[in-house]
Amino acid sequence: MPYILISTQIRLETGPTMVGDEYSDPEIMNYLGARKTTVLGNNFSEYHVDDPPRMVLDKLEKIGFRVVTMTGVGQTLVWCLHKETP
Repeated sequence: MPYILISTQIRLETGPTMVGDEYSDPEIMNYLGARKTTVLGNNFSEYHVDDPPRMVLDKLEKIGFRVVTMTGVGQTLVWCLHKETP
């Protein structure tokens, strides 16, 4: 899985950070220390960490991910990362 999206609310730059969906690589989610949660009323799960996005980006860079793009969507900041596969 060479792509990862992470996001956070603008007022929550210090965390928590959403780091994956229910189909994310469990090994990477474990490395990030992410917990899988399902919000009442949603029919999907997400992985979250308490770390701010900067720390998550640093951790992902250490395992070979690079930021492809970043944007703001409403009150949400989103980063798209990619890892080259051998």
